[in-house]
Amino acid sequence: MKRSRLGRRDVEVFSLSFLDAICCGFGAVILLLVLTEVGEPVVFEKTREELEGRVLKLQEELFEIRGTSEVLNRELKARRVQLSEEQQKIARLRGDLSAAKGQFESSRKDAEVANEIEGRLVSAQQDLTEEMKRLLGAQYRRRDDSAIGGVPVDSEYIIFIIDTSGSMANYAWPLMLRKMQEVLDAHPTVKGWQVMNDEGGYMYPSYRGRWLPDTPGQRKLVLDRLRDWFPFSNSSPVEGIVEAIRTYYGTGRRISLYVLGDEFTGPSVDSVVRTVDMVNREDKSGRRRVRIHAIGFPVRPDAPQYTSIRFATLMRILCDRNGGTFVGLNEPGTYRR
Repeated sequence: MKRSRLGRRDVEVFSLSFLDAICCGFGAVILLLVLTEVGEPVVFEKTREELEGRVLKLQEELFEIRGTSEVLNRELKARRVQLSEEQQKIARLRGDLSAAKGQFESSRKDAEVANEIEGRLVSAQQDLTEEMKRLLGAQYRRRDDSAIGGVPVDSEYIIFIIDTSGSMANYAWPLMLRKMQEVLDAHPTVKGWQVMNDEGGYMYPSYRGRWLPDTPGQRKLVLDRLRDWFPFSNSSPVEGIVEAIRTYYGTGRRISLYVLGDEFTGPSVDSVVRTVDMVNREDKSGRRRVRIHAIGFPVRPDAPQYTSIRFATLMRILCDRNGGTFVGLNEPGTYRR
């Protein structure tokens, strides 16, 4: 009996120990599962935050790239517009250059034709003069018809010296253009001509020391440009007169200067006369190097008349001493622009 009881007791103890071990094992597994489940959300949360941070950073970089791209696109469009404008400007300049070349070529051909015609006319005139001498005798002299309105127009070269001051530009300019056209009409053909302002500044600086070709096209170009050609002027013609004589005088050349102005604001009339006398010297026969003509234009009625009187006085003296003619105009103010 005792032995059987002991045997059952051992079995019960073994059974309880085995069950305890099994329960502890299951408990450990469950504890591990619980601990694992608790740690995983923390890891996932950190990973999600890192990914969101990267996404935000990438979005910021994307926005920055887009902004830079828009700026570059605007700059590119602006450069394209600027390039188009420059290309149009180049095209216009090429057109102007082509037109200028055409005008130059036309002027050159006109000059050649005019020179040939002039040579034929001179030859014909000489032949006619010789024939008249043969018919009328050795005492025949051709009538001197080289003066129009008292102004000699037998010069081979003419130079215009124009007062471009504000008083001329604002009051007498249209009248000046008319009178200049009349002077040109009185010289239908010349070997050369030039245009400068009273300070000696050239309308065409590249032609300094050379003559403008005498062609209808060149005359029209000069008159058209004169309509808005107003370089600075001190209303004193002495600089222009001296420049014209020193630059263009040559032995055997018949040159006439035409001074067009309305005022003289220089310090002294006598000093100008002395200066011109030294430059435009007389030869042994008493003939000056060039002739000096002048046209005096009226000033506004409400403007002081003192400087215009000084201009008339100066030019009368210069014209008288240098073989020319002074014409004073007294036109009403209907010629204002």
